Amino acid sequence: MPEKLVLIVEDEDAIRLTLRDYLIKKGFNVVVASDGVGAIKQILDHHIDVIVSDYRMNILGGDYWIKFLHSFCNDKKVIITSGFLRPDFEVPFEVLYKPFDYAQLADMVAAALV
Repeated sequence: MPEKLVLIVEDEDAIRLTLRDYLIKKGFNVVVASDGVGAIKQILDHHIDVIVSDYRMNILGGDYWIKFLHSFCNDKKVIITSGFLRPDFEVPFEVLYKPFDYAQLADMVAAALV
């Protein structure tokens, strides 16, 4: 059975790379993407178990990205991170608001992999 894999989707390089390194040090297998299009490529290329994604990204982010994940990735656990969410749009996933503690996110990922 392949090892569980986490996909981090974040358009800010510093956050994406430090979060990747942090989760790898915590023992997770991680791949990354800088936007929704790159994330779709990773989803097609790998068996992704958990998606940790920023809400607002310049390329395929926001409401349409959430709708895509809800419609086409309902077999995966999804955690949305955001410093901004429109109050009139319901996100059907767990949401972790920025700034957040990486340890808290690692705990959420671990719980999602059970």
